Amino acid sequence: MENVELDPFDRRIIAVVRRNNLEPARSIAQTVGLSESAVLRRLRRLRASGVIVADVSLVDPMRLSPSITIHVLVELNQSGLRLEKTFADKLAERTEVIGAWNVTGRTDFLLMVAVPSIEAYQRFSDEVLAADENVRDFETLVSLREIVRYDPLRAGQPV
Repeated sequence: MENVELDPFDRRIIAVVRRNNLEPARSIAQTVGLSESAVLRRLRRLRASGVIVADVSLVDPMRLSPSITIHVLVELNQSGLRLEKTFADKLAERTEVIGAWNVTGRTDFLLMVAVPSIEAYQRFSDEVLAADENVRDFETLVSLREIVRYDPLRAGQPV
């Protein structure tokens, strides 16, 4: 995978579409100081080169049915590619798991789980974690409130 060089215009265009991917090209053009056709060409190039991988809508979970976000630290009895893949495949099948990472340190996996109630989390942990003979231990951390919205571009080179 090659890195793509971005100039200041590309960065400004990306900053606009990250806030609102439905922003009209003419409005983006006025904001960044290019013609509408130049903005459209750059957006096509950014999508074709994989810099922009998707145009998505962010959903505010607070506007939907009640949900509790839980982070779970999972420690396995035995590690290894096959065992970790088996556990990862099990996680991928569960809709409660909205994020999962294989991590270093004492913990083998970090999970982000969204459930409507503590009882629903209890069912999830019984079925997925407690029932798995390779899960040595898991620690449950219930999120109280979001402080910083997840945004991978906060780190490193800003757009």
